[in-house]
Amino acid sequence: MKTKLFTILLFFFTVSFAFADPGTIRGTIKDAKTKDALIGATVLIEGTQIGAAADVDGNFTLPGVPAGSYKIIISFVSYKTKEIPNVRVESGNTTVIDTEMDEEGTALQEVVVRSARVTNTEVAVISEIKQLKPIAVGISAAQIQKSQDRDAAAAMRRIPGVSIVDNRFVMIRGLGSRYNAVLINDVITPSSEVDTRSFSFDLVPSNIIDRMIVYKSGSAESPGDFAGGIIKIYTKKRPEQNFIDAAATIGYRGNTTFQNAQTHERGGLNFLGLWSKDQSLSSAFPARSADFNVLSNQERASFARLFPNNWALKNVNIAPDLRLALNIGKRFEIGNVDVSNITNINYSLTNQRADVNLSLYQNGLIANEVFEKYTDASYQRQSRIGLLHNWTFRFSPVFTMEWKTLLNQLGNTETVVRNGQKVIDGYDALSYSQRFENRTIVTTQVSGDHKLGELTKLNWITGYGYTGRWEPDWKRIRFQRITGATGADGQPAPFAAVTPNDPTANEVGHFFSKLGERVLTLSVNGEHSFGNPTDREPNRIRFGLYGERKDRDYENHFYGYNNIGNASAILTQGIGSIFTPENVNGQTGGLTIKDGTKDLDSYEGINNYTAAYLSGDVNFGSKAILTIGFRGEYNNQQLHSYIVNERKELVNNKIFIPLPSLNFTYRVSEKQNLRLAFSSTLNRPEFRELAPYAYYDFNLQADIRGNTTLKTAKIQNLDAKWEFYPSANELISVTGFYKHFKDPIESFLLPVGGNGLAYTFINAGSAENYGVEMEVRKGFVNAVSPFIQNLTLVGNVSFIKSTVNLGEFVQGPDLGGEIQNYDLTGLTDKKRPMANQSPYLINAGVYYADPATGWQWNVLYNVFGQRIFAVGNQNNPTVYETPRNVIDLNISKRIKQNLEIRLGIQDILNQPVRFAQDFNRNGKIDKDITSMTANADQDIRKFKRGSYFTLTAAYTFGRRTVIP
Repeated sequence: MKTKLFTILLFFFTVSFAFADPGTIRGTIKDAKTKDALIGATVLIEGTQIGAAADVDGNFTLPGVPAGSYKIIISFVSYKTKEIPNVRVESGNTTVIDTEMDEEGTALQEVVVRSARVTNTEVAVISEIKQLKPIAVGISAAQIQKSQDRDAAAAMRRIPGVSIVDNRFVMIRGLGSRYNAVLINDVITPSSEVDTRSFSFDLVPSNIIDRMIVYKSGSAESPGDFAGGIIKIYTKKRPEQNFIDAAATIGYRGNTTFQNAQTHERGGLNFLGLWSKDQSLSSAFPARSADFNVLSNQERASFARLFPNNWALKNVNIAPDLRLALNIGKRFEIGNVDVSNITNINYSLTNQRADVNLSLYQNGLIANEVFEKYTDASYQRQSRIGLLHNWTFRFSPVFTMEWKTLLNQLGNTETVVRNGQKVIDGYDALSYSQRFENRTIVTTQVSGDHKLGELTKLNWITGYGYTGRWEPDWKRIRFQRITGATGADGQPAPFAAVTPNDPTANEVGHFFSKLGERVLTLSVNGEHSFGNPTDREPNRIRFGLYGERKDRDYENHFYGYNNIGNASAILTQGIGSIFTPENVNGQTGGLTIKDGTKDLDSYEGINNYTAAYLSGDVNFGSKAILTIGFRGEYNNQQLHSYIVNERKELVNNKIFIPLPSLNFTYRVSEKQNLRLAFSSTLNRPEFRELAPYAYYDFNLQADIRGNTTLKTAKIQNLDAKWEFYPSANELISVTGFYKHFKDPIESFLLPVGGNGLAYTFINAGSAENYGVEMEVRKGFVNAVSPFIQNLTLVGNVSFIKSTVNLGEFVQGPDLGGEIQNYDLTGLTDKKRPMANQSPYLINAGVYYADPATGWQWNVLYNVFGQRIFAVGNQNNPTVYETPRNVIDLNISKRIKQNLEIRLGIQDILNQPVRFAQDFNRNGKIDKDITSMTANADQDIRKFKRGSYFTLTAAYTFGRRTVIP
């Protein structure tokens, strides 16, 4: 591996020197009196066509200047034209000009120039990435708009080394979402999921995004808890002009829209993501199962009658999807304070129907020997209300304060009707899952930016975040009958509900869960420059503190029905009538309930996290810069649960970890950089991974339980990148990386009897992850054909390999929750790829934009290599998710200045989502084999989502008022 890395680095150096340029002139233009940047000032080399305009910081660059001596002419409206003679340019070197301009006079005093730093264009994002010290990639709001991606998850697919799981979770460099840090406006976001450390990127609608930057290498300023990448989402904040925009989208999905489906109701406000009060668990229920289950059958039945009998399903014809958005931007003054506001309100109601084939196998010597086989008729209706409300107050050129708030309210109504057979047992099976999930995510933060003179900057951020997740009354029931059995009339025998004596999560009952997580953050960051403040690259020192307090409360309750004596007359009734009050009576021949909740099914989590960092730049001439950083992180993670009404401490992990980092940039020329990076990072276990309770996943038919012995993983990261910028909106880059993990956290399939599945989380011994990423962005502004001039090609490809070495044994809970050491000899493969790691990722796009006619279109392509979905062992083969080729087409037309019409077709190929197990254990899924041969790999789950068509109308009310 060291030889491979050395070869990659040598290649970067060789290629980079081959592209050296003749010479460059760059500099900064400011007002001589106020020292403000003169945005848009024109710089021209006399007698040539070489020129440029100053950017929002007053900086300009004139690349590709032949060696010689020149006169530079600088002009700007209302300022005296300035001439600088005898500017010498040497081959391969950079000449720096920093100058100031004087106002021409008082005749134009009423002209006021104001501008905010432009950050949401493709050129701005490329420029930001180029100037960053760590290795990074990104995507702008402009590119997101062209792609017509609906949310941050869809937009992230366009970024090199990134793939998406379940249309909402992000994987970077083949590493699962647990290895990513996510920040919104530079504040760490809490996990949006209960059972995994993940942020659901579909929560962030695309029309509120300013840009997204993905840091691939670490730095002292960034949080240390990552290995794949640090994803920073910046929302829109300060409009350049007053505006009011509105948009409406109608969506049609094949296999879903206008199709019939079965669903259940959750109250009159279900379309807003809310549920009716009668879905909540009554406070009359005893808190502990031990207190509830000692009650008599009749007393427990009286509690059961508090549950509404709303099990019956109804047939619906699925309407088209609907999305609405309103954007308002205002700027005004209060005294001498420049005030601006951006408000975005969005609403969506979407549908997804699928027929899912689900199979479980004997996994013996005979291929495709089915144990259970089902077809799931799945229907989901999702609603979302989102609000972005950002204020900016510019008190003076040296002090700006911002207040940003982001709210998402989501509801997901999911109904699954599972029909099939338990083949080996000789039963027909019919199961129902009626689930509603509600999520509320709120983040609000106040920040301030201060300039303490020309050399020192200071900023601070204080924030509060809340994540709430409720599953009110998840109802599950399973019916069965003997295969082929008939009644006295010769018709198939009726199904009978299965009601075990002791409640189990995969049988009939009511499940309730509630999670609340509150996060308080405070961050202070400073920067001081040494030497001349007008230097383009002065030596700088950066320092800061970060503090976070996280509190989580989680509880769940499960109540299962059981019969008293022979209740076959009731259990063979339809799903809508079994649980009527007269049947749930606690009498012989009737039904009652028991509480299956355990004390460990609820927990309290507390996490105190503090960090301090210091970093500095060391310049080696005008071409090389080394950034040295050190970050120290202290974390205290605690987990408590109430056992027999006594608060017990289950976890108390206190750990301090030093995190050094190095980022080196060598400027081969104005258009080329060579970057090298090293960083130490870590990966902490999440509360859910530590909490020892078992959660039943209906779709996977598996229990998932936590492990209180998990340790913090430590990672060493090496990166090397060559980047070439032919023009302001073009780039070519090649990146190589290597990562070494100690104690990585992985999922582990517990050895259980029969065909039941139970997963936990363990620390493997070590792991490696390495690969190469390549990105190209190419325009054709100098082409002869106007059509070609309007084209942009974008593509990136990643090749990744990883290996987990589990070691001789791992530590984890058994089915009873007791911690033990599992000897891996003969139990599972000791070496395998990391879970969810794809061996390759490919993204490509062709963009066309004609500003003269208002036409835009693009064709986008995405595919990932097969990756481990569920880790197996010797009894159960590993399950892989197989590749899907995805092609999207988007077309838009601007009509005059007020109206834009957009047409989108997503997932044109509509290839199946397929999960297959590696029956022949060769580490891959060979193909879709259905034969009975010994080499057959077997489908576990398979379905099609359907191609998706959207039609959007976006309208601007009135004329946009440009702020002077």
